[in-house]
Amino acid sequence: MHRELYDLWRQKANSNYQDELLEIANNKQAIEDHFYQLVPFGTGGMRGKLGAGTNRINVHTIRLIAEGLARQIECQGESAKKSGVVIAYDTRHFSQEFAYETAGVLAAHGIQSYVFSESRPTPELSFAIRYLSAYAGVVITASHNPKEYNGFKVYGQDGAQLTPQFADEISEHMKSVEDIFKIHSLAKDELFTSGYCIEMLAKLDDAYNAALKKLVQGNGKKDINIVYTPLHGAGLVPTKRALKEAGFTNVNIVNEQTIQDGDFPTVLYPNPEDAFAFEMGIALGKKVGAELILTTDPDADRLGVALYNGEHYQLLSGNQLGALLLNYILSTKQRAGTLPLNGAMLKTIVTSELGTAIADSFNIQTINTLTGFKYIAEKIEEFETTGEYSFLFGYEESYGYLAGSFVRDKDAVQIALLTAEMAFYYKEQNLSLLDVLNALYQQHGYYQEKLLSFTYEGMEGQKRIINIMEHLRNKKPVEIAEIKVVAKEDYKIGFTYLANGEKHALTLPKTDVLKFRLKDDSWICIRPSGTEPKCKIYIGVKKESKKEADKTLAKIEDYIHELIK
Repeated sequence: MHRELYDLWRQKANSNYQDELLEIANNKQAIEDHFYQLVPFGTGGMRGKLGAGTNRINVHTIRLIAEGLARQIECQGESAKKSGVVIAYDTRHFSQEFAYETAGVLAAHGIQSYVFSESRPTPELSFAIRYLSAYAGVVITASHNPKEYNGFKVYGQDGAQLTPQFADEISEHMKSVEDIFKIHSLAKDELFTSGYCIEMLAKLDDAYNAALKKLVQGNGKKDINIVYTPLHGAGLVPTKRALKEAGFTNVNIVNEQTIQDGDFPTVLYPNPEDAFAFEMGIALGKKVGAELILTTDPDADRLGVALYNGEHYQLLSGNQLGALLLNYILSTKQRAGTLPLNGAMLKTIVTSELGTAIADSFNIQTINTLTGFKYIAEKIEEFETTGEYSFLFGYEESYGYLAGSFVRDKDAVQIALLTAEMAFYYKEQNLSLLDVLNALYQQHGYYQEKLLSFTYEGMEGQKRIINIMEHLRNKKPVEIAEIKVVAKEDYKIGFTYLANGEKHALTLPKTDVLKFRLKDDSWICIRPSGTEPKCKIYIGVKKESKKEADKTLAKIEDYIHELIK
């Protein structure tokens, strides 16, 4: 079967892919890897390595998903076709080309599209859908993945990632395509004369920036020394503008990393979660005496932060920055008398419980969601519909945060602005953000977290991840690292199993996730990644001191490595 698909692509695929196909002609394993599946498509869209074949991101697989979206829109009628689709793209290889391919397929179906004329962040795409009252949105990006990757993310009318129903409908239409090589896409020159594609930029930039301004207090000069780097990505223009217009005039940009280059030549991995991504920012920080370093990933939906502690730059984890932002938002609203009685903060089940402790101290409700910011966005929409809660802040441990609900996905631009505002606010009180973080630990206990990622490539790797999950699902440990297990939450089955034999239904949707809760308030959560060939294992501990937390964390980590081995 794989060989048949390979031969078909050798006959019909775009000429740009023929050299790559010829190169693997006698490599059975490589052919299998390129063709054993269609790059999976779900609520997070489609993401994979660039290249030839069904298991790669290329012109043909992009056209296929665009065709699926176009057919779904056609089923909704003329109103949906006229409302159209907003299309954005980041700085990765072929992102702009794939954006116009998408518009070309939509135009062939008589569907209007609005394409950003330059690369822009994913959160600005989310904003633009709502601003233009579009039916859907698409962003061509692989977020923080390595340079070999690209992807196609679809958003609904609310500016959030797809609901499972919407994703399933697109998938069904994709399956109905008989010949991937016969999908009609208008060429770029024909696309603009068709009237079905409009390029946009300044209008959307201005509207997005106006919304950002509402998050901060005034635009007077704010004396704080900042370094910012977009890591060769799409965050530069809106982030630089937002900081400047809010009064942050002492912003130093890492010029070498402003170059929009899909090779991300100055970093091994364009991910703010990776300490190496901060190297050039820290070097510039030392040179200019920066107090705060801000780093956004290629599509500017994730933000990393480093702080000067008097000796060197200390990187904050996603959990730490989330806790600081939450405390800042709640405390300033409380002081201003604007903290709503029905306020709620949202976080994922793999995010630190420090946020819960902070919210509790302000009598604010914490609502947990599954991993993936779409679930946080779904809750925001629910709050606005029912009025049951007022949204205050949402975040996940993987450097994703949202404060202003004019966007319905994690937004590094608004959080870069809010982090700068927060740092300035505490600086006025002679406090650093590290001072505030230590005070939170003293008040609530020392929370420490760690993520272990195990990578398994290809078809065999996929089987390995399935086997790991099933092994852990069937395992019934009484203790983990000599700490008693008090509950196992199995989100695939939909139940919590208590150590005393009781069983309770979980309220969140079913998904392939396991979580073990331990007697000392530690926990472990295991899930397959939805966007990478990885099995992810999260650890959280709470102790009275950092020393105790580190010790417990190390014991649990050793246990997991032995278990996986």
